[in-house]
Amino acid sequence: MSSRTVTAYRVLAYATGVVLLIFTMEIVLKYGFGVHGFEFIAIVHGWLYLLYFLVSMYLAIQLRWSWRWTLPVLLAGTIPFASFVAERKVVGKVRTDHPELLVRR
Repeated sequence: MSSRTVTAYRVLAYATGVVLLIFTMEIVLKYGFGVHGFEFIAIVHGWLYLLYFLVSMYLAIQLRWSWRWTLPVLLAGTIPFASFVAERKVVGKVRTDHPELLVRR
């Protein structure tokens, strides 16, 4: 496994989190204020979450994470702000367990 996988995870965690927040705002606008026209955000989040899920599973398998660690990381893409927290925890764990996988700047 390379540092690109960790970088892909980080990018997808942030992208999924941002789009989920936009999706949450879309739901509030749609059902709270009757504003329509942003339904495509749900589709974008769905595709991003699928990629996030696959990359997270790949990391979990390659780095031999336990299910107790993996499951919250996988679910983080479905809860607003959780993917940001999960990204920090995953990077901390990778930094501790596999420092060679992180690109230093």
